[in-house]
Amino acid sequence: MELQKLTNGHHQDFQHLEEGESPEQEEFLPHKSDGGKPPQFTDFEGKTSFGMSVFNLSNAIMGSGILGLSYAMSNTGIILFLILLTCIAVLSSYSVHLLLRSAGVVGIRAYEQLGKRAFGHPGKILAALVITMHNIGAMSSYLFIVKYELPLVIQAFLGLQHSSGEWFLNGNYLIIIVSILIILPLALMRQLGYLGYTSGFSLTCMVFFLISVIYKKFNIPCPFDGFTNHTAENISIDGECEAKYFTINQQTAYTVPILAFAFVCHPEVLPIYTELRNPTKRRMQAIANVSILGMFVMYLLTAIFGYLTFYLNTEAELLHTYSKVDPLDTLILCVRVAVLVAVTLTVPVVLFPIRRALLQLLFPDKPFHWVRHISIALCLLFVVNLLVICVPNIRDIFGIIGATSAPSLIFILPGLFYIRIVSSEPMNSRPKIQACLKLSLQFE
Repeated sequence: MELQKLTNGHHQDFQHLEEGESPEQEEFLPHKSDGGKPPQFTDFEGKTSFGMSVFNLSNAIMGSGILGLSYAMSNTGIILFLILLTCIAVLSSYSVHLLLRSAGVVGIRAYEQLGKRAFGHPGKILAALVITMHNIGAMSSYLFIVKYELPLVIQAFLGLQHSSGEWFLNGNYLIIIVSILIILPLALMRQLGYLGYTSGFSLTCMVFFLISVIYKKFNIPCPFDGFTNHTAENISIDGECEAKYFTINQQTAYTVPILAFAFVCHPEVLPIYTELRNPTKRRMQAIANVSILGMFVMYLLTAIFGYLTFYLNTEAELLHTYSKVDPLDTLILCVRVAVLVAVTLTVPVVLFPIRRALLQLLFPDKPFHWVRHISIALCLLFVVNLLVICVPNIRDIFGIIGATSAPSLIFILPGLFYIRIVSSEPMNSRPKIQACLKLSLQFE
């Protein structure tokens, strides 16, 4: 085992390298190690297991975006949607690969520090701002679901057909209560690995959601009378229940941002890598591949069965579409509760990278302190709650974040970091050519 020390400005980063193996030789698809001792970060001992890491990363990937995928399929068709979903999933996994290789070369475990190593202080600021912007948007989308779904759940439990105007049926009050009583205590955990159990429970809730979507496909007739008034004027009743394989319309442009938003997990990769027990790039890449593949299957099944239930009548938020069939349906009510639990438990996981980015930006050389830890969490929840109260439509959040920060985190920054940091490979090498092609896809 040799110790390689690299310096950058006034700080030093340390990395253990496997004997006889360059860090750039780590493969995209992991395979069995040759028995050498795995590299580790020398200043932190990770304690999170492989399974818990998969739960946390999967929970970071999965979120409110799953509710918009059936709507995306209705505006692209099944085949085009499958092509786009596959491409973005593969690119997302490859971006994690580039990110891990860049981090391994310089022994840095913070996204913002990679930006600093690649482009100096402006790169650090850019990375922190992109992570903050995206994860605030993600948190907002989760709380947006709580804002609109929780009042309907309470209303259904009380047996009310319409809102009575009581305060406990006001979504704005409810998101504040949920933020204080549930999200804030979880967000105050010192390490992300502690949220593995809540992440596992959150994923279980979304599996229940998927099973319910599949079940409802065979129990809701098409056409359904409640959708007659919502059908576009230029769509005939005969084509209302026909599956489209390729569709191009004015809403198709929203599809790629929604899909990109649904696969972003890159801000959480390095924190999870840091807390992983026996951390190696192969091990972390395996966690990323398992998580992305699992979410790919869940996304595809949800989109297909949701779309084949409502076809052209699918709305931007799938649960709203079910509510038009029977607002008091017991199964759908249970699904609403499961989704609410899932998205609520995802918010703390997404908050961790924002706090980490702000700490790196504002207090780069300060040791951990509970006052800063708690204060940043409180400020972030305040900003997110304010944003959710003011924004009128969840599609606006999907579109804006999916079109700006999500492509930066999936396509642009990992490729740029790799090109700038991994100096041992020439620009005409295959890995760097692949990174350049991935960048060109975004700019086109």
